[in-house]
Amino acid sequence: MMNKVGLESFYHDYIACLNAQNWDELERFVHDEVHHNGRLLGIAGYRAMLESDYMRIPDLHFEIQLLIADPPRIASRLQFDVTPKAGFLGLPVNGQRVRFCENVFYDCRGGRIREVWSVIDKAGIEAQLQNAGA
Repeated sequence: MMNKVGLESFYHDYIACLNAQNWDELERFVHDEVHHNGRLLGIAGYRAMLESDYMRIPDLHFEIQLLIADPPRIASRLQFDVTPKAGFLGLPVNGQRVRFCENVFYDCRGGRIREVWSVIDKAGIEAQLQNAGA
C-alpha cells in the first residue's frame, strides 16, 4: 500500500495521464475491474467514458483544486473551465463556456484506482446558463 505522499504523487500522475489523453498508460492507474458511481465499467469502459468526454468537450482539462490522500483513499475537488460542443449533463450548454467543479473520491487497491465516486456541480452550471440567457 502507498503512503500519503506516494498516493498524492500517483494521483498527480493520473491526472497528467488524463490531460495528455495517454490512454495506453491508463491501466497503470486504473484497476481492470474499476467501478464508477457503483457501476462496474472495467478498464475498457472507463477508457471509453473518458474518450467520450473528450469528444464532447474538446478543451477538457482536469485541474486539481483540492487533494486529500488518506491511503488507500483519495478525495479531490477538480476544477473545469470548458466549452462543451452540445448538451452536457442534460443541459443545453451548446458551445457556451462553463466553469464548474467535480468532487470525486477514489478507493485504490493493488496500487490502482478500483472505485470512483463522482459528483459534478450541475446547479452551478445551471446558474451560469441562466445568467447568460438573462
